[in-house]
Amino acid sequence: MANPKKRSRLVLTILVGGLIALALAAAFWPRPLMVDLAEVTRGAMRVSIDEEGRTRVSEPYVVSTPVAGRLQRVQVNPGDPVVRGETIIVHMLPTNPVALDVRTREQAQAAVKSAEAGLRGAHADLSAAEASRDLAQTELNRTGQLAERSIASPAALDRAKREFRISEAAVQMAEAAIGTREADLITAQAQLIGFDDLGLGAALRENGSDDIPLYAPASGRILQIMQQSATTVPAGEPIMEIGDIDGDLEIVVDLISSDAVQVNRGDPVIIDDWGGAVALQGDVSRIDPFGITKVSALGVEEQRVPVIISLASPAAERLGLGHGYRVEARIIVWQAEDVLRVPSSALFRTGEAWSVFVVEDGLAVQRQIEIARNNGTQAQVRSGLREGDRVVIYPSAAIQSGSAIAQRVLE
Repeated sequence: MANPKKRSRLVLTILVGGLIALALAAAFWPRPLMVDLAEVTRGAMRVSIDEEGRTRVSEPYVVSTPVAGRLQRVQVNPGDPVVRGETIIVHMLPTNPVALDVRTREQAQAAVKSAEAGLRGAHADLSAAEASRDLAQTELNRTGQLAERSIASPAALDRAKREFRISEAAVQMAEAAIGTREADLITAQAQLIGFDDLGLGAALRENGSDDIPLYAPASGRILQIMQQSATTVPAGEPIMEIGDIDGDLEIVVDLISSDAVQVNRGDPVIIDDWGGAVALQGDVSRIDPFGITKVSALGVEEQRVPVIISLASPAAERLGLGHGYRVEARIIVWQAEDVLRVPSSALFRTGEAWSVFVVEDGLAVQRQIEIARNNGTQAQVRSGLREGDRVVIYPSAAIQSGSAIAQRVLE
């Protein structure tokens, strides 16, 4: 009776031990590593330098005051269209006269009295010169009559003519002196013009209009206004800036000098992230021959080179894009239509060479390859791979040459 029980217990123990052994074997049996795979393909590829840029008008015009004066309040606003030589953008008036202190006023009044006295003396000199001229005219007529009757000699007639010409010249000099004295009087009176003498200033001027209109120097739109309110300004003070946004808009990109040497004039450019629905097209028009030292956000000094990009897209495709706007520019320094490409995420370094893991019969096989160009997403393959090969992307340190792998399935 006991023997059958012992045999049953033995069989059950062996069965349980076998199941445990199978479970342990299944748990510790080598499994293939789950990886992501990509295929080596042929197609178009481009290498670009991506950098943030800003728009600007290539030929902005800064309107400045031509003379010192009182600037009237600017009535135009940024964005308003203007036409060269036709649109009045601002008005100016002459500067207010300075206030006179007591001593200066007394000196100016004395100068006025002196000028008035000089004018009266000039009029007296004119009267004396006219009297002398009249006497010389009478003597000339009398001598002429006597000479006709041979009573006076020809020499006497010549002397009479000479005296008349001298007296006539004296009259002209006296008249000129009166004009000079009148100008001196006006100058002296002008010294008396102060804040309380504006009526006198208006009476002295022949033209009562003091308005100085300033016309737009170029056609386009007003970009910004530096001085909006009415104020007294010196000559050469900037008032506003005018530019043609539709026709003269360009983009300035400050490239790191090591990137700038790869760029050539005429390279195509794609402008993204400017706010519009479609990307804009452009090309490099100028690369400045000097670098500018700038400090990055991390506090690192960098040599930046300004690169100018001309927009090729029509103005209708970039409505709303103005002066000083931020854009993202992709300068294409190389592109080809048919190259062998491998994802850049599959590459890793082995010494000085590049390598990838290629899938062969479920195993990862390390293969050394040669690449030409790399744009950060794809790399151009020169040798080591064929079209259609499958490679491991983002290979981990657990993968070794000969490791069993399987493609990860995304749920």
